[in-house]
Amino acid sequence: MREKRSSSSSTSPCAHLRAAYNNCFNRWYSEKFVKGQWTKEDCVSEWQKYRAYLSDHLEDKHLTRFLEAEGFGGSISQDNVGISAENATSQ
Repeated sequence: MREKRSSSSSTSPCAHLRAAYNNCFNRWYSEKFVKGQWTKEDCVSEWQKYRAYLSDHLEDKHLTRFLEAEGFGGSISQDNVGISAENATSQ
């Protein structure tokens, strides 16, 4: 029998940061957004930690140039945290 290997992505620091952000976002969405009670400050700390790790990881792998070439370089900012929520309310 073969033993399943755990994915390195599920044990990486990025996975923990992603899970923390996703948990915060899901909690915010279900407890605040659907009730019309939200601010842009929710989950900002989790988002910044996750984004910083991703940026460093992409830089280490020399992949940021692809994001910049596609016009995504620098487009992920604290201000963008609430953009998807704003778009959802306008539709």
